[in-house]
Amino acid sequence: MTALGPLMIDLAGPEMTAADRRRLSHPSVGGVILFARHFESRAQLAGLISEIRALRRPHLLIAVDQEGGRVQRFKGDGFVPLPAMGRIGRLFAEDRQAGLEAARSLGWLMAVQLREVGVDLSFAPVLDLDRGISGVIGDRAFDERPEAVIALAIAWTGGMRDAGMAAVGKHYPGHGAVSADSHIAHPVDRRPFATIERTDLRPFKALAERLIPGLMAAHVIYPEVDELPAGFSPVWIGEILRRQWGYEGAVFSDDLTMAAASAVGEIEQRVERCLAAGVDMALICNHPELVDRVQKSVSLPPSAQREARLARMFGHGPVPSEQRLQRSPRYAEALTWIERLGVDEPDLFPDRA
Repeated sequence: MTALGPLMIDLAGPEMTAADRRRLSHPSVGGVILFARHFESRAQLAGLISEIRALRRPHLLIAVDQEGGRVQRFKGDGFVPLPAMGRIGRLFAEDRQAGLEAARSLGWLMAVQLREVGVDLSFAPVLDLDRGISGVIGDRAFDERPEAVIALAIAWTGGMRDAGMAAVGKHYPGHGAVSADSHIAHPVDRRPFATIERTDLRPFKALAERLIPGLMAAHVIYPEVDELPAGFSPVWIGEILRRQWGYEGAVFSDDLTMAAASAVGEIEQRVERCLAAGVDMALICNHPELVDRVQKSVSLPPSAQREARLARMFGHGPVPSEQRLQRSPRYAEALTWIERLGVDEPDLFPDRA
């Protein structure tokens, strides 16, 4: 038995290489994140995931960003394109009950299709507010109103839970009020804490109180609270999320190779500081050379508490075969919602977290 380490990394391509196996077998690693480049067909993807699972016991967590809309890594060969969450929000504004039913149905469909090929978790739903400011968030968010985001997120995560998948809400404590994209810039939200608390923070607190299994922290600086980006902040993670809210779920960093993460130093410092702040799993994407550096030079001791939190992120329960799934009334219902809502968005950053 090998404990789950605190790093989540990716692979070079759709087939596992010897270098991939070496990195994944290192005790620092606890998970793998997959991107569009890892998907060629359902059979190929299922085989790749099976090969990853065979490396370790317990197997590494297998994750993907499969929100729907602009962020949906696996499309085609049976994977149904999903509407952007903002489309569900617009339906909710017109017909509350229909919006809730669509959210639960599509959360279920997203999760059950992933679980059928062996994926444990999707980094969804987005809990940010769509204020019309952040281009990188936009209609990835359900709505501008906190109460609408809360209601739809509860429904969406309920659908994921029905499929045996743990939800990961993002991007704590809220990315929707800044225009800069943390992939390529250093977003700063200068609002006072009281303003953030009564607006953007509300969906995260509401879902944390319902013990959403996971949260992903933003690489946004809120200087009225802390000078560090939230994902590296002992205030945001240790004090507010852990101590004040009593949150016991798993906390994931956003990709530590993003431009905004460079505010805290080189990759070694980024890993050390986010874990010290209370993050359970640190993501290093698209840069295997940085994974090598961390594995060679950073000491990452085991943590029973972290491992217990991460263990709750594995997929659980029975999964129908693709054929049985497509014959189920619930699948037909989900397709009806997709036809009603429509899908037409290209993927955003198909190989980025």
